[in-house]
Amino acid sequence: MANELRVIEICAGAGGQALGLERAGFGHELAVELDVNALNTLRHNRPTWHVALGDVADTAVWKPSDYSPSARGEAIDLLAGGVPCPPFSIAGKQLGAGDERDLFAWAVEQAAVIQPRAVLLENVRGLSMPRFAGYRQHVLERFREFGYVAEWRLLHASDFGVPQLRPRFVLVAMKPDDFAHFHWPTPFGEVTTVGQALLSLMSANGWKGAANWAARANHIGPTIVGGSKKHGGADLGPTRAKRAWAALGVDGRGVANDAPHEDDNFEIGPKLTCEMVARLQGWSPEFPWEFTGKKTSVYRQIGNAFPPPVAYELGMALASALQRTSQSRVVDEVPDVDPIYRALKTSGKFLTAAQLMKISGVILDGPEFDRRIDLLNRDFEILKQTRKTELVYKLGSFRAFTGQADHFRHEYLRASLSKVS
Repeated sequence: MANELRVIEICAGAGGQALGLERAGFGHELAVELDVNALNTLRHNRPTWHVALGDVADTAVWKPSDYSPSARGEAIDLLAGGVPCPPFSIAGKQLGAGDERDLFAWAVEQAAVIQPRAVLLENVRGLSMPRFAGYRQHVLERFREFGYVAEWRLLHASDFGVPQLRPRFVLVAMKPDDFAHFHWPTPFGEVTTVGQALLSLMSANGWKGAANWAARANHIGPTIVGGSKKHGGADLGPTRAKRAWAALGVDGRGVANDAPHEDDNFEIGPKLTCEMVARLQGWSPEFPWEFTGKKTSVYRQIGNAFPPPVAYELGMALASALQRTSQSRVVDEVPDVDPIYRALKTSGKFLTAAQLMKISGVILDGPEFDRRIDLLNRDFEILKQTRKTELVYKLGSFRAFTGQADHFRHEYLRASLSKVS
């Protein structure tokens, strides 16, 4: 398909989402990435692309306003990206807006600056948890204020031909007339197993045990984990993941340089090569890509990527909506994620627990109400006062980085930029 649509991709990584979107018909106006190794891979594969190295929120790296309709003469079709996952990861502390690496809220704000026809942002499953209900509601509210309809969906890579579970929480936002033509990708119905995906690579050096191994590896794999610069070399994740890989006949305690040789024998099974890990992420002869750098860096680039086949399916759905080639539908009003947050935001004043529950239509007992307020307070300043012996609550400022010059994120980057991944 000709590149008729234009995309700006932030936090582009080594190009998983970029390749999928390109295959779906999106030409890259700009790709921005912080990690030099990942950027080198992007440049190696697409030397003609305009790519920028550095903190995506640094206006010295790029200026979002340069890509607005007033600056370009027409709107960018898509703003896309996979912003850092640690603020929302179940395996982490789930600090959300309090995490200096959080760029999700900042990315949302760029929709008002760039005014793209569509926005595609993806992150880990943790963002879908109750812990972040208020955060998600804030995102929906901001898009509504900017004139977009926004919707979340949890997608599993295994539903789209990728032989690993890899759940990703995806946000799509579009102007109402375009969103009426948007349909989430339909799962394939059949899954590809680890054995099916890797048999040709496992037998590349004539390993006699390849066929038996593939029969054992007759399931989808755990989520590939890329890790970060703070941790050691390449392996397939924490202990629980290694046990799951062992059940498939894979030694997850490292990454091999070569496929097994003819008479090799293994206690657990062979280790995967970076090429094999890339195949499990969805890179294949259909989605060709070459990675540059040393083994550990390459493994991290692959493991932290968005699977190209999933990006392709999303890109096709977006392209169909933007080009109005898909059927129109009646768009239902997106339900509130957190009615308590919505009540606080709408009122703009101090309210008692009883008043908040009446406005939101949610009835909670005392401990559960306190828990919900505590969760909100992690991402927003919740002001409290005592009036006539009763606590009242008011929504204060959002704690996340949205571009503030005095935000604590700036000091973190100055001190730790070499460790950020």
